[in-house]
Amino acid sequence: MTNGNISPLRRRMTEDMTVRGFTAGTQGGYLAAVENFTAFFGRSPDQASAEDLRRYQLHMRSIGASATSMNAAVSALRFFFGVTLGRGDAQVGMTTVREPRRLPVILSPEEVRRLLDAAPGLKYKAALSLAYGAGLRASEVVSLKVSDIDSDSERMVIRVEQGKGRKDRYAMLPPALLDLLRAWWLAARERGVMLPGGWLFPGQNPVNPLTTRQLNRAFHGAKAAAGIDKRVSLHTLRHCFATHLLEQKVDIRVIQVLLGHSKLDTTARYARVASATLRAVKSPLEHLSPGPLPPA
Repeated sequence: MTNGNISPLRRRMTEDMTVRGFTAGTQGGYLAAVENFTAFFGRSPDQASAEDLRRYQLHMRSIGASATSMNAAVSALRFFFGVTLGRGDAQVGMTTVREPRRLPVILSPEEVRRLLDAAPGLKYKAALSLAYGAGLRASEVVSLKVSDIDSDSERMVIRVEQGKGRKDRYAMLPPALLDLLRAWWLAARERGVMLPGGWLFPGQNPVNPLTTRQLNRAFHGAKAAAGIDKRVSLHTLRHCFATHLLEQKVDIRVIQVLLGHSKLDTTARYARVASATLRAVKSPLEHLSPGPLPPA
C-alpha cells in the first residue's frame, strides 16, 4: 500500500481506523500487515480473493511466522477487507491460529530486590519499581504525569489513563514506592527537568516522556548487573507483582482489578506459577507409609 496507485486505499483505511479510535501503534501495525500481504500478492490488495488470503496464511506458516504474528495479520486483513472494502467474502479465507499458552518466568522477591538495586540511577530505579510495585505495563509507566500520583493519605493510588484496551484504572501506591517517587521528584526538580504538570519520567528533552525502549534498556542493564541469568523481560516485573501478591494470599479478584484484566481467566494463570502456593500443598504421596527401599 505504498505506491501511488493504491494510496487512496491506504488513506481510506487510515480514516476508517481513525474514526474507530485506533491508536497510532495499532494503525501502524495494521497498515504494515496489509503492505506485507500486498508484497506477497504482487497486485493491489483489493483484487485479492479468499483463496489468495488462504495462500498468504500458508506462506506465513511456511516461513515460520509465530501464531501471534499470524493472528495480527488476520486482524488487520479482516479490517481492511471487511470494513474498508466492505467485502465479507474475503474473510472466509482467513482463520485465527491457536497460540500456545506459556507460563511466565518469575523472579523471586530477592532477585527483584537485586535487580532494582542495580538500576542505573534513581530515575530508572523509580520507574522499574513502579512496574513491580504497582504492576504497571512499560507503556503505562512512561505515560504517567506527576499529577497522576495521588498521595493523599486516604487515597494513595496511581491514576492510569488509557491503559491497554483504552481503559482508565487506579493502581496501588504503597508507601515505600511513594518515598522513592518523592526522592526522584526532588532530584529531578533540582536538576530542572521536572516541568510543571509534566511527565513523571521526562526523556532527554523534558517536553517528551521517557520511551519504553529506554526503560527496556535500563531493565536489561540492571538484570545483567544483578547477575540474573533467567530469560526475563521488563514485563516480567508485572508478572512478579501478580505472582508475589498471590503468594501473600491476596484475593485473586483483587489482583484482577489491580492489573486491569477484563477476564479472571487471564489473572488465574498466575496461580500456576506461585511457588509458595504450590509448596503449601501436600502431595498424596506424603500421606503414604513408606515401604522398604528395593535393591538398586
